[in-house]
Amino acid sequence: MAKQVKLIARPRTESGRNSVKTVRARGAVPAVIYGARTTPSNLEVTRRDIEVILSHSVGENILVDLEIQDGSKVTNQLTLIQEVQHHPIRRQILHVDFHAVSMTDKINAEISVEPFGESDGVKNFGGLLEQNMRSVSISCLPQNLPELIKVDISAMKVGDSLHVRDLVLPEGVEVNDDADLTVFIVAEPKVVEATPASGAAKAPEVIKEKKVEAAAKK
Repeated sequence: MAKQVKLIARPRTESGRNSVKTVRARGAVPAVIYGARTTPSNLEVTRRDIEVILSHSVGENILVDLEIQDGSKVTNQLTLIQEVQHHPIRRQILHVDFHAVSMTDKINAEISVEPFGESDGVKNFGGLLEQNMRSVSISCLPQNLPELIKVDISAMKVGDSLHVRDLVLPEGVEVNDDADLTVFIVAEPKVVEATPASGAAKAPEVIKEKKVEAAAKK
């Protein structure tokens, strides 16, 4: 199941591009919280804290007990990290979206699919494992949210395919994607036909034919 961690956040009163730079300059990351029963609010979290949380997680589907400290007022809200924006080059965290959730309401999330084991078709017959889907859309209660879905591919032979309907899911988890979509397939090994190096041998034949044709014209 997905980890549930605690994180302190504070209201972010500034707005605009310059204010975001100010937030980042003091070692914080701009964030926002929203949800069906939650008024959208601008927040900030300590950069080091969110980096530690993400570095210790398999994916970014993390349940966060967000403690919002507004002066003497403290509010706790269970959230799901909905999106993390990274700098395209330096990869530092630029912004985080928190989706407020309830333990009694189902949520939707994209969960990574990861193979384990070595396919029989790949190991013994030179097949090629192809992964057509890197993630699947699932629905479940927050407490049942998986970090990822692992798939045992060891029994797959050349020509075998594994579909969404074949995934073994944790209890309480449903897949939203089409059951017939292919997740993995073991393709036949590619055979490269040898090209005969006969270009040089054909040249004299062409020249000879031209000579015969020229003689006939005489």
